[in-house]
Amino acid sequence: MESTGSVRSFTERLEARVLNPLTTASKSYYLTVGILALVVAWGIYAYTVQLRDGLYVTDLRDRITWGMYISLFVFFIGISHAGTLISAILRVSKAEWRMPITRMAEFITVVALMIGALMPLIDLGRPDRVLNLILYGRWQAPITWDIIAITTYLTGSVIYLYLPLIPDFALARDRISGSVSPVKALFYRTFSLGWQGTPSQKKNLHTAMGIMMLLIIPIAVSVHTVVSWIFGMTLREGWNSPLFGVFFVAGAIYSGIAALIILMFVLRKAYSLEEYITKKHFVYLAYMMAAFSVIMAYFNILEFVTAGYKLEGEAEFALDQLFTGSLAPYYWFYAIGGMVIPAVIIFVPWTRTIPGIIAAAGLVVIAMWMERYFIVVGGLRTPTMPYEPANYFPSWVEWSIMAGAFAGFALIITIAVKILPVIAIWEVAEQYEKEAAPIPGPVTGPAPAGGLVSPVGGQNA
Repeated sequence: MESTGSVRSFTERLEARVLNPLTTASKSYYLTVGILALVVAWGIYAYTVQLRDGLYVTDLRDRITWGMYISLFVFFIGISHAGTLISAILRVSKAEWRMPITRMAEFITVVALMIGALMPLIDLGRPDRVLNLILYGRWQAPITWDIIAITTYLTGSVIYLYLPLIPDFALARDRISGSVSPVKALFYRTFSLGWQGTPSQKKNLHTAMGIMMLLIIPIAVSVHTVVSWIFGMTLREGWNSPLFGVFFVAGAIYSGIAALIILMFVLRKAYSLEEYITKKHFVYLAYMMAAFSVIMAYFNILEFVTAGYKLEGEAEFALDQLFTGSLAPYYWFYAIGGMVIPAVIIFVPWTRTIPGIIAAAGLVVIAMWMERYFIVVGGLRTPTMPYEPANYFPSWVEWSIMAGAFAGFALIITIAVKILPVIAIWEVAEQYEKEAAPIPGPVTGPAPAGGLVSPVGGQNA
Protein backbone atom coordinates (compact mmCIF):
# COMPACT_ATOMS: atom_id res chain seq x y z
CA MET A 1 0.00 0.00 0.00
CA GLU A 2 2.86 2.36 0.81
CA SER A 3 4.35 1.73 -2.64
CA THR A 4 0.99 2.39 -4.31
CA GLY A 5 0.60 5.66 -2.41
CA SER A 6 4.13 6.73 -3.34
CA VAL A 7 3.49 6.05 -7.04
CA ARG A 8 0.19 7.93 -6.93
CA SER A 9 1.81 10.91 -5.20
CA PHE A 10 4.70 10.98 -7.69
CA THR A 11 2.33 10.77 -10.67
CA GLU A 12 0.12 13.57 -9.35
CA ARG A 13 3.15 15.84 -8.80
CA LEU A 14 4.48 14.98 -12.24
CA GLU A 15 1.18 15.73 -13.96
CA ALA A 16 0.73 19.01 -12.11
CA ARG A 17 4.28 20.17 -12.79
CA VAL A 18 4.32 19.30 -16.51
CA LEU A 19 0.76 20.35 -17.35
CA ASN A 20 0.88 23.65 -15.46
CA PRO A 21 2.96 25.49 -18.13
CA LEU A 22 0.27 24.59 -20.68
CA THR A 23 -2.32 26.61 -18.77
CA THR A 24 -0.36 29.60 -17.48
CA ALA A 25 2.23 32.06 -18.79
CA SER A 26 4.22 34.59 -16.79
CA LYS A 27 5.26 38.13 -17.75
CA SER A 28 8.83 36.91 -18.21
CA TYR A 29 7.56 34.36 -20.74
CA TYR A 30 5.87 37.05 -22.82
CA LEU A 31 8.96 39.25 -22.51
CA THR A 32 11.13 36.39 -23.80
CA VAL A 33 8.78 35.75 -26.70
CA GLY A 34 8.75 39.48 -27.53
CA ILE A 35 12.55 39.78 -27.56
CA LEU A 36 12.97 36.66 -29.69
CA ALA A 37 10.27 37.86 -32.09
CA LEU A 38 12.04 41.21 -32.48
CA VAL A 39 15.32 39.47 -33.37
CA VAL A 40 13.47 37.25 -35.86
CA ALA A 41 11.82 40.35 -37.35
CA TRP A 42 15.24 41.98 -37.77
CA GLY A 43 16.51 38.86 -39.53
CA ILE A 44 13.49 38.94 -41.84
CA TYR A 45 14.17 42.61 -42.60
CA ALA A 46 17.78 41.77 -43.48
CA TYR A 47 16.54 39.05 -45.81
CA THR A 48 14.18 41.48 -47.55
CA VAL A 49 17.20 43.72 -48.19
CA GLN A 50 18.99 40.72 -49.70
CA LEU A 51 15.97 39.87 -51.85
CA ARG A 52 15.70 43.45 -53.06
CA ASP A 53 19.39 44.11 -53.78
CA GLY A 54 20.65 40.59 -54.44
CA LEU A 55 23.47 38.61 -52.86
CA TYR A 56 25.77 41.57 -53.41
CA VAL A 57 24.71 42.81 -49.93
CA THR A 58 26.48 39.76 -48.52
CA ASP A 59 30.21 39.19 -48.80
CA LEU A 60 29.62 36.16 -51.05
CA ARG A 61 31.27 36.52 -54.45
CA ASP A 62 32.10 34.37 -57.46
CA ARG A 63 35.09 32.68 -55.77
CA ILE A 64 33.54 32.21 -52.32
CA THR A 65 29.96 31.33 -53.12
CA TRP A 66 29.12 29.63 -49.82
CA GLY A 67 29.62 31.17 -46.41
CA MET A 68 27.51 31.84 -43.35
CA TYR A 69 24.28 30.35 -44.70
CA ILE A 70 25.69 26.97 -45.71
CA SER A 71 27.66 26.83 -42.45
CA LEU A 72 24.37 27.32 -40.59
CA PHE A 73 22.72 24.70 -42.78
CA VAL A 74 25.29 22.07 -41.81
CA PHE A 75 25.25 23.21 -38.15
CA PHE A 76 21.47 23.00 -37.69
CA ILE A 77 21.18 19.70 -39.53
CA GLY A 78 23.94 18.50 -37.21
CA ILE A 79 22.31 19.45 -33.91
CA SER A 80 19.08 17.85 -35.14
CA HIS A 81 20.79 14.54 -34.31
CA ALA A 82 20.30 15.42 -30.64
CA GLY A 83 16.77 14.15 -30.84
CA THR A 84 15.69 11.17 -32.79
CA LEU A 85 19.11 9.56 -33.08
CA ILE A 86 20.11 9.92 -29.42
CA SER A 87 16.59 9.13 -28.24
CA ALA A 88 16.35 6.07 -30.48
CA ILE A 89 19.79 4.77 -29.50
CA LEU A 90 18.95 5.14 -25.81
CA ARG A 91 15.61 3.39 -26.36
CA VAL A 92 17.29 0.51 -28.19
CA SER A 93 19.87 0.18 -25.40
CA LYS A 94 17.03 0.27 -22.81
CA ALA A 95 18.66 3.17 -20.94
CA GLU A 96 15.72 3.95 -18.68
CA TRP A 97 17.33 7.08 -17.25
CA ARG A 98 16.61 8.84 -20.56
CA MET A 99 12.82 8.97 -19.99
CA PRO A 100 12.54 12.60 -18.79
CA ILE A 101 14.77 14.04 -21.56
CA THR A 102 13.73 12.25 -24.74
CA ARG A 103 10.97 14.70 -25.64
CA MET A 104 13.29 17.68 -25.30
CA ALA A 105 15.72 15.90 -27.59
CA GLU A 106 12.98 15.26 -30.12
CA PHE A 107 11.94 18.94 -29.96
CA ILE A 108 15.47 19.90 -30.98
CA THR A 109 15.41 17.53 -33.95
CA VAL A 110 12.23 18.83 -35.53
CA VAL A 111 12.92 22.52 -34.93
CA ALA A 112 16.58 22.33 -36.01
CA LEU A 113 15.58 20.57 -39.23
CA MET A 114 12.99 23.26 -39.96
CA ILE A 115 15.53 26.07 -39.48
CA GLY A 116 18.36 24.22 -41.22
CA ALA A 117 16.26 23.44 -44.29
CA LEU A 118 15.64 27.19 -44.77
CA MET A 119 19.33 28.04 -45.04
CA PRO A 120 19.95 26.78 -48.61
CA LEU A 121 16.85 28.72 -49.72
CA ILE A 122 18.22 31.88 -48.11
CA ASP A 123 21.55 31.21 -49.81
CA LEU A 124 19.87 31.31 -53.24
CA GLY A 125 19.85 34.61 -55.04
CA ARG A 126 16.60 33.57 -56.71
CA PRO A 127 14.70 31.42 -54.17
CA ASP A 128 11.69 31.37 -56.52
CA ARG A 129 13.67 29.01 -58.71
CA VAL A 130 13.98 26.30 -56.07
CA LEU A 131 10.97 24.59 -57.64
CA ASN A 132 13.13 23.95 -60.71
CA LEU A 133 15.46 21.91 -58.53
CA ILE A 134 12.54 19.72 -57.42
CA LEU A 135 11.05 19.38 -60.89
CA TYR A 136 14.22 19.10 -62.96
CA GLY A 137 16.91 18.12 -60.45
CA ARG A 138 19.38 15.47 -61.61
CA TRP A 139 19.54 12.25 -59.62
CA GLN A 140 23.34 12.37 -59.92
CA ALA A 141 23.52 15.69 -58.03
CA PRO A 142 24.30 15.63 -54.26
CA ILE A 143 21.92 18.59 -53.74
CA THR A 144 19.05 16.39 -54.95
CA TRP A 145 20.13 13.73 -52.48
CA ASP A 146 20.04 16.39 -49.74
CA ILE A 147 16.44 17.33 -50.53
CA ILE A 148 15.30 13.71 -50.43
CA ALA A 149 17.25 12.87 -47.26
CA ILE A 150 16.19 15.94 -45.26
CA THR A 151 12.53 15.63 -46.29
CA THR A 152 12.54 11.97 -45.26
CA TYR A 153 14.27 12.72 -41.96
CA LEU A 154 11.91 15.59 -41.10
CA THR A 155 8.85 13.43 -41.85
CA GLY A 156 10.17 10.55 -39.75
CA SER A 157 11.18 12.88 -36.91
CA VAL A 158 7.73 14.50 -36.73
CA ILE A 159 6.13 11.06 -36.53
CA TYR A 160 8.66 9.93 -33.93
CA LEU A 161 7.92 13.06 -31.85
CA TYR A 162 4.15 12.71 -32.23
CA LEU A 163 3.65 9.05 -31.30
CA PRO A 164 4.73 9.33 -27.62
CA LEU A 165 2.70 12.55 -27.36
CA ILE A 166 -0.63 10.80 -27.95
CA PRO A 167 -1.15 9.59 -24.32
CA ASP A 168 -0.06 12.99 -22.99
CA PHE A 169 -2.44 14.80 -25.33
CA ALA A 170 -5.20 12.57 -23.95
CA LEU A 171 -4.13 13.45 -20.40
CA ALA A 172 -4.22 17.15 -21.26
CA ARG A 173 -7.63 16.62 -22.87
CA ASP A 174 -8.98 15.07 -19.68
CA ARG A 175 -7.23 17.30 -17.12
CA ILE A 176 -6.93 20.85 -18.47
CA SER A 177 -9.47 21.30 -21.27
CA GLY A 178 -11.43 23.71 -19.08
CA SER A 179 -8.33 25.77 -18.26
CA VAL A 180 -7.11 26.46 -21.78
CA SER A 181 -8.49 28.22 -24.84
CA PRO A 182 -11.11 26.43 -26.96
CA VAL A 183 -8.58 26.16 -29.81
CA LYS A 184 -6.02 24.45 -27.60
CA ALA A 185 -8.69 22.15 -26.12
CA LEU A 186 -9.78 21.19 -29.66
CA PHE A 187 -6.13 20.54 -30.52
CA TYR A 188 -5.76 18.09 -27.61
CA ARG A 189 -9.03 16.32 -28.44
CA THR A 190 -8.11 15.98 -32.10
CA PHE A 191 -4.54 14.80 -31.74
CA SER A 192 -5.14 12.44 -28.82
CA LEU A 193 -6.91 10.24 -31.41
CA GLY A 194 -9.48 9.00 -28.90
CA TRP A 195 -6.80 7.54 -26.62
CA GLN A 196 -8.22 5.74 -23.58
CA GLY A 197 -5.17 3.75 -22.53
CA THR A 198 -6.65 0.34 -23.34
CA PRO A 199 -4.26 -2.64 -23.60
CA SER A 200 -4.73 -2.84 -27.38
CA GLN A 201 -3.99 0.88 -27.79
CA LYS A 202 -0.85 0.56 -25.67
CA LYS A 203 0.29 -2.45 -27.66
CA ASN A 204 -0.25 -0.65 -30.97
CA LEU A 205 1.56 2.46 -29.70
CA HIS A 206 4.59 0.49 -28.53
CA THR A 207 4.69 -1.38 -31.84
CA ALA A 208 4.56 1.86 -33.84
CA MET A 209 7.24 3.46 -31.66
CA GLY A 210 9.44 0.38 -32.04
CA ILE A 211 9.15 0.48 -35.83
CA MET A 212 9.97 4.20 -35.97
CA MET A 213 12.83 3.72 -33.52
CA LEU A 214 14.46 1.15 -35.79
CA LEU A 215 13.84 3.21 -38.93
CA ILE A 216 15.02 6.55 -37.60
CA ILE A 217 18.56 5.46 -36.69
CA PRO A 218 19.69 4.58 -40.25
CA ILE A 219 17.75 7.57 -41.62
CA ALA A 220 19.51 9.96 -39.22
CA VAL A 221 22.94 8.54 -40.00
CA SER A 222 22.28 8.65 -43.74
CA VAL A 223 21.09 12.28 -43.62
CA HIS A 224 24.31 13.75 -42.29
CA THR A 225 26.33 11.42 -44.46
CA VAL A 226 24.46 12.77 -47.49
CA VAL A 227 24.95 16.34 -46.26
CA SER A 228 28.69 15.68 -46.13
CA TRP A 229 28.68 14.41 -49.71
CA ILE A 230 27.78 17.84 -51.05
CA PHE A 231 31.37 18.66 -50.02
CA GLY A 232 33.05 15.27 -50.23
CA MET A 233 31.97 14.58 -53.82
CA THR A 234 33.98 17.56 -55.09
CA LEU A 235 37.67 17.67 -56.02
CA ARG A 236 38.49 20.62 -53.75
CA GLU A 237 41.34 20.26 -51.31
CA GLY A 238 39.99 20.00 -47.77
CA TRP A 239 36.68 18.58 -48.96
CA ASN A 240 37.82 15.68 -51.13
CA SER A 241 37.83 13.06 -48.37
CA PRO A 242 36.01 9.75 -47.84
CA LEU A 243 36.13 10.50 -44.09
CA PHE A 244 33.66 13.37 -44.39
CA GLY A 245 30.61 11.16 -43.88
CA VAL A 246 31.89 9.67 -40.61
CA PHE A 247 33.30 13.04 -39.56
CA PHE A 248 29.99 14.81 -40.08
CA VAL A 249 27.91 12.15 -38.31
CA ALA A 250 30.23 12.16 -35.27
CA GLY A 251 30.26 15.97 -35.21
CA ALA A 252 26.48 16.06 -35.51
CA ILE A 253 26.00 13.79 -32.51
CA TYR A 254 28.65 15.74 -30.57
CA SER A 255 27.01 19.13 -31.14
CA GLY A 256 23.55 17.60 -30.72
CA ILE A 257 24.34 16.31 -27.23
CA ALA A 258 25.69 19.74 -26.28
CA ALA A 259 22.53 21.46 -27.57
CA LEU A 260 20.36 19.00 -25.63
CA ILE A 261 22.27 19.69 -22.39
CA ILE A 262 21.72 23.44 -22.79
CA LEU A 263 18.00 23.04 -23.56
CA MET A 264 17.59 20.69 -20.57
CA PHE A 265 19.17 23.28 -18.32
CA VAL A 266 16.97 26.12 -19.58
CA LEU A 267 13.69 24.18 -19.32
CA ARG A 268 14.67 22.69 -15.97
CA LYS A 269 15.18 26.18 -14.55
CA ALA A 270 12.22 27.77 -16.30
CA TYR A 271 9.65 25.15 -15.23
CA SER A 272 11.16 23.85 -11.95
CA LEU A 273 11.75 20.31 -13.21
CA GLU A 274 14.61 19.54 -10.80
CA GLU A 275 12.80 16.49 -9.37
CA TYR A 276 12.66 14.84 -12.80
CA ILE A 277 15.76 16.19 -14.56
CA THR A 278 18.53 15.55 -12.07
CA LYS A 279 22.28 15.84 -12.02
CA LYS A 280 22.40 12.23 -13.20
CA HIS A 281 20.96 13.21 -16.58
CA PHE A 282 23.53 15.95 -17.06
CA VAL A 283 26.41 13.69 -16.02
CA TYR A 284 25.36 10.79 -18.26
CA LEU A 285 24.99 13.08 -21.27
CA ALA A 286 28.31 14.69 -20.37
CA TYR A 287 29.98 11.28 -20.48
CA MET A 288 28.56 10.76 -23.97
CA MET A 289 29.78 14.21 -25.00
CA ALA A 290 33.26 13.52 -23.61
CA ALA A 291 33.42 10.24 -25.52
CA PHE A 292 32.62 12.07 -28.75
CA SER A 293 35.22 14.74 -27.98
CA VAL A 294 37.81 11.96 -28.04
CA ILE A 295 36.35 10.58 -31.29
CA MET A 296 36.42 14.03 -32.89
CA ALA A 297 40.01 14.57 -31.78
CA TYR A 298 40.98 11.22 -33.29
CA PHE A 299 39.36 12.10 -36.62
CA ASN A 300 41.13 15.47 -36.69
CA ILE A 301 44.51 13.88 -36.05
CA LEU A 302 43.82 11.21 -38.66
CA GLU A 303 42.84 13.76 -41.30
CA PHE A 304 45.58 16.31 -40.75
CA VAL A 305 48.46 13.88 -40.21
CA THR A 306 47.76 12.05 -43.47
CA ALA A 307 47.24 15.30 -45.42
CA GLY A 308 50.26 16.97 -43.82
CA TYR A 309 52.55 14.00 -44.44
CA LYS A 310 51.80 13.94 -48.16
CA LEU A 311 51.22 17.70 -48.78
CA GLU A 312 49.62 16.79 -52.07
CA GLY A 313 48.36 19.55 -54.38
CA GLU A 314 46.96 22.50 -52.45
CA ALA A 315 47.11 20.69 -49.08
CA GLU A 316 49.93 22.94 -47.83
CA PHE A 317 47.83 26.07 -48.35
CA ALA A 318 44.73 24.41 -46.85
CA LEU A 319 46.61 23.44 -43.68
CA ASP A 320 48.49 26.74 -43.38
CA GLN A 321 45.30 28.79 -43.44
CA LEU A 322 43.89 26.64 -40.63
CA PHE A 323 46.94 26.45 -38.37
CA THR A 324 48.58 29.87 -38.86
CA GLY A 325 46.54 31.81 -41.42
CA SER A 326 43.28 33.74 -41.50
CA LEU A 327 41.19 30.81 -40.25
CA ALA A 328 43.55 29.89 -37.41
CA PRO A 329 41.52 31.63 -34.64
CA TYR A 330 38.48 29.58 -35.59
CA TYR A 331 40.40 26.32 -35.82
CA TRP A 332 42.29 26.68 -32.54
CA PHE A 333 39.15 27.69 -30.66
CA TYR A 334 37.50 24.60 -32.10
CA ALA A 335 40.44 22.33 -31.23
CA ILE A 336 41.14 23.63 -27.73
CA GLY A 337 37.84 25.17 -26.68
CA GLY A 338 35.66 22.62 -28.44
CA MET A 339 37.47 19.36 -27.71
CA VAL A 340 40.23 19.64 -25.09
CA ILE A 341 38.63 21.93 -22.50
CA PRO A 342 35.17 20.23 -22.51
CA ALA A 343 36.84 16.82 -22.11
CA VAL A 344 38.94 18.08 -19.19
CA ILE A 345 35.89 19.65 -17.50
CA ILE A 346 33.98 16.37 -17.72
CA PHE A 347 36.81 14.00 -16.83
CA VAL A 348 37.88 15.98 -13.73
CA PRO A 349 35.46 15.12 -10.86
CA TRP A 350 35.41 18.54 -9.17
CA THR A 351 34.47 20.36 -12.38
CA ARG A 352 31.91 17.73 -13.39
CA THR A 353 29.09 19.78 -11.90
CA ILE A 354 25.96 21.06 -13.61
CA PRO A 355 27.47 24.56 -14.18
CA GLY A 356 30.68 22.95 -15.44
CA ILE A 357 28.80 20.67 -17.82
CA ILE A 358 26.74 23.62 -19.12
CA ALA A 359 29.95 25.57 -19.75
CA ALA A 360 31.44 22.59 -21.60
CA ALA A 361 28.29 22.22 -23.70
CA GLY A 362 28.30 25.92 -24.55
CA LEU A 363 31.92 25.69 -25.72
CA VAL A 364 31.07 22.67 -27.87
CA VAL A 365 28.12 24.39 -29.57
CA ILE A 366 30.19 27.50 -30.42
CA ALA A 367 33.17 25.42 -31.54
CA MET A 368 31.09 23.16 -33.75
CA TRP A 369 29.57 26.19 -35.48
CA MET A 370 33.10 27.47 -36.07
CA GLU A 371 34.12 24.08 -37.46
CA ARG A 372 31.29 24.23 -40.00
CA TYR A 373 32.37 27.77 -40.90
CA PHE A 374 36.03 27.03 -41.55
CA ILE A 375 35.20 23.84 -43.43
CA VAL A 376 32.93 25.74 -45.83
CA VAL A 377 35.01 28.91 -46.21
CA GLY A 378 38.39 27.18 -46.00
CA GLY A 379 37.55 24.81 -48.82
CA LEU A 380 36.51 27.67 -51.09
CA ARG A 381 39.52 29.87 -50.18
CA THR A 382 41.96 27.17 -51.26
CA PRO A 383 43.00 28.15 -54.83
CA THR A 384 42.39 25.68 -57.63
CA MET A 385 44.31 27.88 -60.08
CA PRO A 386 47.39 30.15 -59.64
CA TYR A 387 45.64 33.17 -58.18
CA GLU A 388 45.60 34.94 -54.85
CA PRO A 389 43.12 33.42 -52.39
CA ALA A 390 39.89 35.33 -51.88
CA ASN A 391 38.90 36.63 -48.47
CA TYR A 392 35.47 36.43 -46.89
CA PHE A 393 33.82 37.83 -43.80
CA PRO A 394 30.03 37.92 -43.34
CA SER A 395 28.24 41.22 -43.85
CA TRP A 396 25.68 42.72 -41.46
CA VAL A 397 22.94 41.06 -43.54
CA GLU A 398 24.43 37.61 -42.95
CA TRP A 399 24.98 38.23 -39.24
CA SER A 400 21.42 39.50 -38.92
CA ILE A 401 19.97 36.44 -40.65
CA MET A 402 22.12 34.21 -38.44
CA ALA A 403 20.77 35.97 -35.33
CA GLY A 404 17.25 35.57 -36.69
CA ALA A 405 17.84 31.86 -37.29
CA PHE A 406 18.98 31.21 -33.71
CA ALA A 407 16.19 33.39 -32.33
CA GLY A 408 13.68 31.54 -34.51
CA PHE A 409 14.97 28.23 -33.20
CA ALA A 410 14.53 29.43 -29.61
CA LEU A 411 11.16 31.05 -30.35
CA ILE A 412 9.62 27.91 -31.85
CA ILE A 413 10.70 25.84 -28.84
CA THR A 414 9.48 28.56 -26.44
CA ILE A 415 6.03 28.48 -28.05
CA ALA A 416 6.01 24.68 -28.38
CA VAL A 417 6.51 24.12 -24.65
CA LYS A 418 3.23 25.97 -24.05
CA ILE A 419 1.41 23.47 -26.26
CA LEU A 420 3.31 20.19 -25.86
CA PRO A 421 4.27 18.66 -22.47
CA VAL A 422 8.06 18.92 -22.14
CA ILE A 423 8.32 15.55 -20.40
CA ALA A 424 6.69 12.29 -21.51
CA ILE A 425 4.42 11.99 -18.46
CA TRP A 426 3.17 8.50 -19.15
CA GLU A 427 6.64 7.06 -19.79
CA VAL A 428 8.18 8.63 -16.68
CA ALA A 429 5.21 7.52 -14.54
CA GLU A 430 5.40 3.95 -15.89
CA GLN A 431 9.12 3.79 -15.22
CA TYR A 432 8.70 5.11 -11.66
CA GLU A 433 5.96 2.58 -11.01
CA LYS A 434 8.20 -0.20 -12.32
CA GLU A 435 11.08 0.90 -10.08
CA ALA A 436 8.81 1.29 -7.05
CA ALA A 437 7.29 -2.19 -7.41
CA PRO A 438 8.44 -4.50 -4.59
CA ILE A 439 10.93 -7.16 -5.64
CA PRO A 440 9.79 -10.66 -4.67
CA GLY A 441 12.03 -12.07 -1.97
CA PRO A 442 13.05 -15.68 -1.35
CA VAL A 443 10.49 -18.01 0.15
CA THR A 444 11.45 -18.83 3.73
CA GLY A 445 8.80 -21.45 4.50
CA PRO A 446 9.16 -25.21 4.00
CA ALA A 447 9.69 -26.30 0.42
CA PRO A 448 6.98 -28.32 -1.28
CA ALA A 449 7.59 -32.00 -1.87
CA GLY A 450 8.27 -31.47 -5.61
CA GLY A 451 11.60 -29.74 -5.03
CA LEU A 452 13.21 -26.52 -3.85
CA VAL A 453 11.45 -23.18 -4.49
CA SER A 454 13.61 -20.69 -6.43
CA PRO A 455 13.72 -16.96 -5.52
CA VAL A 456 11.34 -16.13 -8.41
CA GLY A 457 8.74 -18.71 -7.50
CA GLY A 458 9.69 -21.61 -9.78
CA GLN A 459 10.90 -25.07 -8.81
CA ASN A 460 14.28 -26.67 -9.25
CA ALA A 461 14.05 -30.31 -10.13
